[in-house]
Amino acid sequence: MRHGKKFNHLSRKKGHRRALLANMACSLIEHKRIRTTLAKAKALKKYVEPLVTKSRANTTHSRRVVFSYLQNKDAVKELFGPVSATVGDRPGGYTRVIRTGFRPSDSAEMALIEFVDFNSIYSNEKEGKEQRRRTRRGRRRRGAGEDATGASAATATTLASAEEE
Repeated sequence: MRHGKKFNHLSRKKGHRRALLANMACSLIEHKRIRTTLAKAKALKKYVEPLVTKSRANTTHSRRVVFSYLQNKDAVKELFGPVSATVGDRPGGYTRVIRTGFRPSDSAEMALIEFVDFNSIYSNEKEGKEQRRRTRRGRRRRGAGEDATGASAATATTLASAEEE
């Protein structure tokens, strides 16, 4: 039993695990979201987030360090381009893991891992038209000079004088 386990070994040896995570990271950077098992998604999150943090500083050294992890020029170019421009202003938490249920064949728990700011469904920005706030009842609030019927004090005196005549 491995007591002080720091990360999930994913039932692979070091070289196989490193290649797996590098390939999955390249796919995530290229497609912005991928579907995989929950264990691999959690391991990939720990692998990718420091790389995105490195990509915030666009220097030759940081590009070389990221390339040593990914071994893919196109993925490095994409990471330092649109991905760091969109996600880089966040203080951390660049990826999101969403559980999607179980795989039918072997009942492995599946998950969707994606970059946070590339999903338009979860974004807080309002697109298109502005929505009006709705209340449950369509009543209007009474002003300072209105009575219970909603008429102002001036109209109430006018109505009272009209009734007297």
